[in-house]
Amino acid sequence: MERVVGVETGAGEARVHWYRAKRAWGVLALGHGAGGGVEARDLRALAEALPGEGIGVALVEQPWRVAGKKLAPAPKTLDTGWRGIWPLLAEEGLPVFAGGRSAGARVACRTAAELGAAGVVALSFPLHPPGKPEKSRLAELTGAGVPTLVVQGGNDPFGRPAEFPPLGGSMVEVPYGDHGFAVPKRAEISQEEALRVITEGVGKWLMGRKGR
Repeated sequence: MERVVGVETGAGEARVHWYRAKRAWGVLALGHGAGGGVEARDLRALAEALPGEGIGVALVEQPWRVAGKKLAPAPKTLDTGWRGIWPLLAEEGLPVFAGGRSAGARVACRTAAELGAAGVVALSFPLHPPGKPEKSRLAELTGAGVPTLVVQGGNDPFGRPAEFPPLGGSMVEVPYGDHGFAVPKRAEISQEEALRVITEGVGKWLMGRKGR
């Protein structure tokens, strides 16, 4: 069941959409991208699937989104908003995994080590702007300083799985998926199956981190 909590941060009021787990052993916090909110298909799918595995999910709505603005602020401001919600996530003393989609994944990577995250789940990490592979953001990903899982669409114009360096097996490819994990109707897998690849891949990786 979803519970929404407002949190004051240095960047304004954020909202945390909590999906609690019975006998929880960990929490996965997920931020949204610069072009959408917590209603994204992958975020919602994880929020519905993971509590049954003992992993509470917190979908974090950044202050700019709560305020009704259409454009995301600078990365520094996004990081400030994320830091502000962390005490709420950590108050139960459970391991907290940082994550998010696209810009939210970048925020999680940039702040993971300082906040003491148990790991990072990077959904649709924007490795580079479309058509500009020379403008790489790989340093943000590899500099997270904690175990990191990347979940990437096979046709993501911001970086296809093959463009990433070896990540020690911590890569889940969503066949045919674009940056929003949408798959064409002609694809060999359905949209539901694509989402299952995400939830099962993330769940398996998190369970592998349990107790570490």
